[in-house]
Amino acid sequence: MRVPLSWLREYVDLPATETGRDVQAKLVPAGLEVETVEQLGAGLKGPLVVGKVLTIEELTEFKKPIRFCTLDVGDANGTGEPQEVICGARNFAVGDKVVVVLPGAVLAGGFEISARKTYGRTSHGMICSSGELGMGDDGSGGIIVLPPEYEVGTDAIELLQLVDEVLDIAVTPDRGYCLSMRGIARETAIAYGLSLRDPALLDVPAPNSYGHRVEIADPVGCDHFTARTVTGLDPEARSPIWLKRRLQKAGMRPISLAVDITNYVMLEIGQPLHAYDRNRVDGAIGVRRAEQGEELTTLDGVKRVLDAADLVITDNRGPIGLAGVMGGADTEIADGEIVAGPLAVTTASAGRAARGTTEVVIEAAHFDPISIARTARRHKLPSEASRRFERGVDPHAASAAAQRTVDLLVLLAGGSAEAGVTEVVAPFGPHTITMAADHPDRVAGLAYGRETVVRRLQEVGCDVQGQDELIVTVPSWRSDLREINDLAEEVIRLEGYENLPSTLPRPPAGRGLTERQRLHRRVGRALAGAGYVEVLSYPFVGEAQLDQLGLAADDDRRRAVRLVNPLADTEPEMRTTLLPGLFGALRRNDGRGSHDLALYETGLVFRPTGEEKVPARLPVDRRPSPEELATLDAALPRQPRRAAVVLAGAREQAGWWGAGRPTAWADAVQAARTVAAEAGVELTVEADQHAPWHPGRCAALYATVDGERTLVGHAGEVHPRVIKAYGLPERTCAMELELDLVERAGTGALRAPRISTFPVATQDVALVVDQDVPAADVERALGEGAGELLESVRLFDVFTGEQLGEGRKSLAYALRFRAGDRTLTVDEASAARDAAVALAAERTGAVLRGA
Repeated sequence: MRVPLSWLREYVDLPATETGRDVQAKLVPAGLEVETVEQLGAGLKGPLVVGKVLTIEELTEFKKPIRFCTLDVGDANGTGEPQEVICGARNFAVGDKVVVVLPGAVLAGGFEISARKTYGRTSHGMICSSGELGMGDDGSGGIIVLPPEYEVGTDAIELLQLVDEVLDIAVTPDRGYCLSMRGIARETAIAYGLSLRDPALLDVPAPNSYGHRVEIADPVGCDHFTARTVTGLDPEARSPIWLKRRLQKAGMRPISLAVDITNYVMLEIGQPLHAYDRNRVDGAIGVRRAEQGEELTTLDGVKRVLDAADLVITDNRGPIGLAGVMGGADTEIADGEIVAGPLAVTTASAGRAARGTTEVVIEAAHFDPISIARTARRHKLPSEASRRFERGVDPHAASAAAQRTVDLLVLLAGGSAEAGVTEVVAPFGPHTITMAADHPDRVAGLAYGRETVVRRLQEVGCDVQGQDELIVTVPSWRSDLREINDLAEEVIRLEGYENLPSTLPRPPAGRGLTERQRLHRRVGRALAGAGYVEVLSYPFVGEAQLDQLGLAADDDRRRAVRLVNPLADTEPEMRTTLLPGLFGALRRNDGRGSHDLALYETGLVFRPTGEEKVPARLPVDRRPSPEELATLDAALPRQPRRAAVVLAGAREQAGWWGAGRPTAWADAVQAARTVAAEAGVELTVEADQHAPWHPGRCAALYATVDGERTLVGHAGEVHPRVIKAYGLPERTCAMELELDLVERAGTGALRAPRISTFPVATQDVALVVDQDVPAADVERALGEGAGELLESVRLFDVFTGEQLGEGRKSLAYALRFRAGDRTLTVDEASAARDAAVALAAERTGAVLRGA
């Protein structure tokens, strides 16, 4: 909403020294978002005067039409002689009054005017268009042609109101009353503690039975309809300059007198209006729901197929307008422009209708906000009228707005108001709210007191009765005040949000993070400590990305939840794995010069089971019941939380300390162990084949969950075909682990290890096994066979050679033994080692090397 300060002063007696910035400083704390204060005419300097065209000489020797004009500017040029000016515009003639800027003047933007030679003549100034003066589009397409009554030499800066300030206010949807000068003036008056001259306080004649007939078939969709008739209009009457300038400053283009008056009243009072050519209306004006498939040609020339939910204005022929949105072409005002009224401000049908309208029927109605909003969106037809109706219009302002329109048409177009007044009103009472007088105090945490609460509510127009319990009658223009917290908000904002105390919430004791949340945080810290950098990727994937992963057609990861309205058509599904997002982040960072990368992400994946049911639509007029919420939860897919890493480049950098080391599949396995260790879980690693990993360098990760050995993830080197498809660095490695399963495999809260003060006994063993025996199986057997004295077992060497025989390998392990209550003897350590070797031999066929 653009609010010219000069217009605002008509309703509020602001101090003469107050600027737009001062008003902004008052309105912003009151909850109105004043985005900018535009300085119109800043730097503008005269002489800028009214001139009369005396002669026009056409210069034809140039490629484009050029006119050499002489103008009478009175004494403004200091000589009284005709002023010679070169001009290329052609929308004026000899005898017209125009706006002339003379040498020595400065236009907006610091453009200085001086006499200069051009087209073989000397131009002493210029004839101005509205754009050159910063007035906006006036629809002329050329220079400004003034009405003949203005005197030559008159100061055009004052005449055209070129110097002003305009506040551009972003009105939130719940403050629809501020889409009018009346609403903004009320807020300004409250902010300054001044009285308001309400433009809607007019003497309105009582309704009678001989006005234009109106029939309301849908009182829910239209609960108030006022019709007034004005006859004897001068179709040649033009909008005065003051009216045009106010519309331009408010962001509207002047069109014709009837249009401009209805737009002006809408901006002033907030009530959208519409004017019909009475001679083109057949019978009574009606309001009803459209019939499915019914057609209406709107003012923009588009034939629209109506929906049964659309509210339409009708006469005996059928629909003549889309109620609250846009009028129809059949009843267009025949004044050479488009139909009068803000319903048509977005159209561009000027010049279609013939001249001659002398009688108009003015419509001022109140329509259901939800119906208007849905119609405007259904037909993709937003308008200034629908914008106001869907945010709430004062239903009691219709009669005053119609009267104001009648008065202006009589004043400016020479019309006569007919005595007939039609007013159809559905019975409804005022909205009242019962509120404890101290409720705003309890909401804000401040002691306002009853007197302050009552005073602030009365300032916004409420009628307040009662002592400890207040009965508040809400004014008709505040449809947003529905319950007690709305009233409390009004008191708080007018008393100043900046005065609210700043207090930190105090959570109840014992309600900190859950054990699951703590685990997720520990996992993140552990991976960060291991050198990984966290990334957050979008949870959307497409078929192309799943193809690049090399997933089989029957892979469960291809069964994804498809979105109805995806952000991108190429990624319409919710992810079933974290790897595509991590691969994309790795590729982007590698392409920008970061080649040694270790990235991780934790997040949800979405795995539908196929048993989800379509949920019932939840109610909006009450809180859903627990059963309804349970039905909604049951319709959701399974959403396990996972952790994943990707690595590329050097895992250890080379330097003076020695050679570095490139990333290997074992680093991905170690990342999984790092995650599992935070839950106190020991993973079992086995060889596997699982896309998108290399079949020879892929490890399946197992853990004991609820007493059963369960697959919890995979790790290893990414398949070369996947690396090529995603554009990843060579030998990229990855790991993905299901955190929910790891959590279930854990034993609860981790306990700090007990550090023994007794020395460790180390025994090394080298076992020869078949080539296809996993080292993890040998390690597991050694651990079980060594018993409780074993502190750790670590594989430190793998050897193959001719001396071992074909298909054989040697695995060397370091066994650490320690007792918590004594120093172990050599015999105890040797016995534990022998027991470990014996069990490994029994289970895997291992033989001590050299035995």
